[in-house]
Amino acid sequence: MRTANQIQSKINELTQQKKMLQARLEPLPEESAERRNLNQQAARLEDMIMMLEWVLNEPDGKYHM
Repeated sequence: MRTANQIQSKINELTQQKKMLQARLEPLPEESAERRNLNQQAARLEDMIMMLEWVLNEPDGKYHM
């Protein structure tokens, strides 16, 4: 099991990667294949960040009765 510090470190790393992708996206034409590819990568990074945040801030309670 990872520690909270390790998880937060990974979140920070992925956030930096997402910022770099967004910077690369800005000058690209709206309908370019490269822009679509980078948007997909950014969406995957966002999903990973959200999952790690959920693990870090695991909700209390039960989901099933």
